[in-house]
Amino acid sequence: MENIALLPLMTFAFVTCVTPGPNNTLLLVSGANFGFRRTVPHMLGISLGMAAMIFGMGLGLAAMIQRFDWVYTVLKLAAAVYVAWLAWKIAHAAAPSQGTTRAQPIGLWQAAAFQWVNPKAVAMAISAASIYGAGGGAGQLALVALCFVCVGLPSISLWVIAGEALRQWLQSPARLRAFNWTMAALLIAAMVPVIWV
Repeated sequence: MENIALLPLMTFAFVTCVTPGPNNTLLLVSGANFGFRRTVPHMLGISLGMAAMIFGMGLGLAAMIQRFDWVYTVLKLAAAVYVAWLAWKIAHAAAPSQGTTRAQPIGLWQAAAFQWVNPKAVAMAISAASIYGAGGGAGQLALVALCFVCVGLPSISLWVIAGEALRQWLQSPARLRAFNWTMAALLIAAMVPVIWV
């Protein structure tokens, strides 16, 4: 296992995890609608899904995706459909206390699985595995994945905290509706650059 430059790796993990994208838009919405505590499984799912994907990409999935372009195209199409469905659900969501069914935040396994069809997450995992994990074997890949968990989890939690800070302001049904529609539009907008790459 080669030595990893931890500071550049941690910086890369922070910048890629904290910047806007589908995951962080969903976390902002979840923080606003469900609060921090109920969003923890969603955050853990993102972190664990990313770690597993970095490890998998380093063990050969990245080479397969680069060799067979259609695999990445299928992932992007699946992501587009799934994100459109999530955006529709967000736009039409009532407050968690309203409606006949109890609203639920995204769970751990659903969030982990979403990483595998999220083009931004796939690109992050390929980059992390090939830049920081290349040639170092499974141990080095595990260290890169662990760094993404340790740096990424606090980074993405900032979005949940920001969403939770909006909860009081969103008590008005009109504001909540405007917020949900805006977040649905931003979720779609966040996918546009990565879908067309």
